[in-house]
Parts: sequence; structure tokens; C-alpha cells
Amino acid sequence: MDENGDLKERIISVLRTIYDPEMPVDIYEMGLIYDLAVGADGRVDIRMTLTAPACPVAGTLPVEVERRVLSVPGVTGAHVEVVWDPPWSPERMTEAARLTIGL
Repeated sequence: MDENGDLKERIISVLRTIYDPEMPVDIYEMGLIYDLAVGADGRVDIRMTLTAPACPVAGTLPVEVERRVLSVPGVTGAHVEVVWDPPWSPERMTEAARLTIGL
């Protein structure tokens, strides 16, 4: 695996430690991360969504994601963009996540 691939895997590992407060599933398995791009310089751009626009953590979760990604060795910068298109739905969840919440 190349250096950026390894860095991307470490970032995904960190994303898997961040949980949606309303579900016992991490945000990566929930399908809230729509895009994760890692530049050659270590800059990370993330496009993510929330389960609903009125989500109680709409103001704090993206900030936490950015902060946690910045803590990964090799990351030189991080930007998180919250998007609403396409809207999130349970179909975006991994099979393991769906089993965890009983879908």
C-alpha cells in the first residue's frame, strides 16, 4: 500500500471511533462519510452528511471529525464539508451496521 493509502486507512480507523449519538454505530459504518480525499501533501478533504438537517449534533459533529482527523500522524490539514445531496438513508449503512441496529 502506498503512503497515501496507508494514511487513508489510518484516517478511516479514526472515523470508526466517532459515533452518531443517536445510534450505536460509528459514522463510517453509518455511511455518513460520502468522500474522503487525501492529498500527496497530507491534506484531507471530507464530504459528509448527517442523518437529518435538524440532527442535534449538526454544529459539533463535523468539528469533532475535523479535530480527530487532524490528530492522525501525517495529516497536515483537514476540511470537512457537510452536504445534504444525496440525502442520507439507512441504505447507505454497511450490512454490519444494519444488523447492529436491527434492520
